[in-house]
Amino acid sequence: MARLGNDSTTYGWVSIGLHWLVAALTLGLFALGLWMVGLGYYDPWYYRAPWWHQGLGVLLLGLVLLRLAWRQLSPPPGPLPGHRGWERGLARAVHGGFHLLALALAASGYLVVTAAGQGLAVFDWFSVPATLGGSERLADRAGDWHRWLAWATVVLAALHAAAALKHQLVDRDATLRRMLWPGAQ
Repeated sequence: MARLGNDSTTYGWVSIGLHWLVAALTLGLFALGLWMVGLGYYDPWYYRAPWWHQGLGVLLLGLVLLRLAWRQLSPPPGPLPGHRGWERGLARAVHGGFHLLALALAASGYLVVTAAGQGLAVFDWFSVPATLGGSERLADRAGDWHRWLAWATVVLAALHAAAALKHQLVDRDATLRRMLWPGAQ
């Protein structure tokens, strides 16, 4: 029976679900962001796309924080025996990089939206109040950072996916399988 939590050799359903949900939301938000910056003022999605992007961005931040908390409650399994020291170190750095990028993206997105002094609406459920405001320059700078952080995240995700495929196709180990199904070896 597959379990919810991780054990010393396998990921559980919660870790697997959070991993793929965060991945899908991250790539979806990136695609939405690329699309929406090209919208014209009279496009019907000019206001609706940012509404979705902001709400999904806050949801993603919540999932990343939940994922970090879950890692404390249910630590991930150790590396496979065949993994070399540099692979282990690089894997730790990449995962740490993902978490830092997610937090920096959330902070820069928040600054873009709230720089004019208005709060960040999350799906009409609630609003995150603006703490800094009245600075167009802040919005522009935060927007630049947000764009570059998003690109860095997608490039890192592509390298992460390539490494997973390398483990599956070249090394023929269970690295990728462990993140697809609980108990896979």
